[in-house]
Amino acid sequence: MLTNPLLQEWKTPFGTPPFNLIETIHFKPAVEEAMKSAEKEIKIITDNPELPDFENTIASLDRAGETLGKITSLLFNLNSAETNKSLQEVTQDVSPLLTRFSNDITLNEKLFKRVKTVFKLKERSGLTTEQKILTEKKFRNFILGGAALKEDERKRFRSISEELATLSLKFEENVLEETNSFELHINDKKDLEGLPESLIEMAKMEAGVRKKTGWVFTLHFPSYVPFMQYSDNKYLREKMFKAYSSRAFRNNEFDNSQLVLKIANLRLEIARMLGFSTFAEMILEDRMADTPEKVERFQEELYQASKPAAFRDFNQIKNFAERIGHTGNFERWDWAYYSEKLKKELFDIDDEILKPYFSLERVEAAVLDLATKLYGIRFVRNNTIPVYHSEVKTFEVFDKDNSFLAILYTDYHPRPGKNGGAWMTSYRDQKNEDGNDIRPLISIVANFTRPSDTRPSLLSFNELTTFLHEFGHSLHGMLTRCTYESLSGTNVARDFVELPSQFMENFAYEKEWLDSWATHYLSGEKIPDNIINKIREASTFNEGYSCYRQLSFGFLDMAWHTIKKAVNTNISDFETAAMAKTELFPPVEGLNMSASFGHIFGGGYAAGYYGYKWAEVLDADAFAYFTEKGIFNRETATSFRKNILEKGGTEKPLDLYVRFRGKEPSIDALLKRSGLR
Repeated sequence: MLTNPLLQEWKTPFGTPPFNLIETIHFKPAVEEAMKSAEKEIKIITDNPELPDFENTIASLDRAGETLGKITSLLFNLNSAETNKSLQEVTQDVSPLLTRFSNDITLNEKLFKRVKTVFKLKERSGLTTEQKILTEKKFRNFILGGAALKEDERKRFRSISEELATLSLKFEENVLEETNSFELHINDKKDLEGLPESLIEMAKMEAGVRKKTGWVFTLHFPSYVPFMQYSDNKYLREKMFKAYSSRAFRNNEFDNSQLVLKIANLRLEIARMLGFSTFAEMILEDRMADTPEKVERFQEELYQASKPAAFRDFNQIKNFAERIGHTGNFERWDWAYYSEKLKKELFDIDDEILKPYFSLERVEAAVLDLATKLYGIRFVRNNTIPVYHSEVKTFEVFDKDNSFLAILYTDYHPRPGKNGGAWMTSYRDQKNEDGNDIRPLISIVANFTRPSDTRPSLLSFNELTTFLHEFGHSLHGMLTRCTYESLSGTNVARDFVELPSQFMENFAYEKEWLDSWATHYLSGEKIPDNIINKIREASTFNEGYSCYRQLSFGFLDMAWHTIKKAVNTNISDFETAAMAKTELFPPVEGLNMSASFGHIFGGGYAAGYYGYKWAEVLDADAFAYFTEKGIFNRETATSFRKNILEKGGTEKPLDLYVRFRGKEPSIDALLKRSGLR
């Protein structure tokens, strides 16, 4: 039998995955073998004759299945960043096996009995706060995993959870297929009017790759977004917009309509089985906003605060469009185009002015240097670490005392095998085992504009803030100092996890930071003060509308996850009703958000999308504190690191925040920053 690199000790720098040795065929047998090992580890816990305590039950359970976790994080990360049909098939095969294995643990009565005993005694056992929180988390995982269900309900629970795991994967595959399959092929130069040279050059290159004449535009962000902002051809904007907004909703083999209904209804069924009235009620129990009512109150408060500004923004753009010659209905595909034009008129700024100062190489160096300024950490390129694609870079990360902190992978550009958007993930989470601090392997994956034949990769302002956002998540993952893997890094309440990421975005508007690195990629000229001033002046442009739009996604998410009976209606009707209060445009047949809403139907944000706005309250309040003290103030940064970034989920989020800030967060800083108050 051939050796399987996934099951061998990884003799690579820092125990990083040996991507150069791993093939798709290795995954399924490795998962099956690792499951057997994990089962033996679980059996040792359940057969332990000693009375259950934290160490022999909770901590042992947290350590069990280490090899399995290592293999599956690799598999699912590759399936998101560098997938293909055979890898997707393996992931589909393995997913129900993993769910079955997870069910075998949470439905193990002997094991649950031990966990329950430790949970009941947690206040009298001399446990640390971290140990209590881990105990509570494990107990809750068992309850949500069906441990308290009657025997006759368990079979159905198993069936639903396995089906949900497969459906979510299929949902993401369909969105990726639909994103990749569309192209706007242009041969007439007149159809390029309004588009910047950099985008035209990129489209020419794309056509060449596809062995076509002319220019090809796609639904990947670096192509789609600037096309919608700059194309003078409203019919082509309409075509692009409809293609993007109808992904996986075109009544073909990749249509997600039935998957949306199935996922929402099965989630409700599981919640009801576990004694909750809705899926949202079940999910929110351990969040900062711990009930659907709290989420609804929060969203309603922001809705009322942003409503006048949203209408103001909408009418301002609509009136401007009519003033410069737009006729007929003002449609969704007109918004980005006329917004960009008005922004240019009001502030004399747009991405084409900014991009020459934001070459990816300079941005990367500046963001890494920002972490050095704030936290004293440094990054050293290491070209000997195996990677899954030639575009991936790796860095060793060291603390100010030169101790090793983490490995950081970066993967910046779109590919057919990569999901859209940007995310941070890990190949190994931090933990402390027998006094040995095992450091994490962290990855940032993005879809930034590629370099062309004549230009380096030049980022839009949105791509700059995206980089800062994902880097904030990576700092949360890299700086963590916890004992237990389940609580380290970004393993925190979903509505707290966006604080470190959104906090970092604030630096993009700060003169003191931009001054220190932003130079023109050709002339080397420093970014002019007047451009930085315009970035700040334009920061509240359309902010009312943006808040409204973000809230509409939150309302849609909560609508799907607060249903109290199965939904069998057309998903468009359901969506229209859920988003009606934030709708400003005339309806368009054939468009649907739910069918491609990967955050809630493919990712982990179900009943949690409000968390982006929730964390904005925290990040605005936190950055206001930095602004008071100086944005590079090491003392403030050290407090943020020690109380937020290092602590993971070892304490309640509000306690951590108050310890850093000295008070509870206030919505005022967000309303002020957004120009809503």
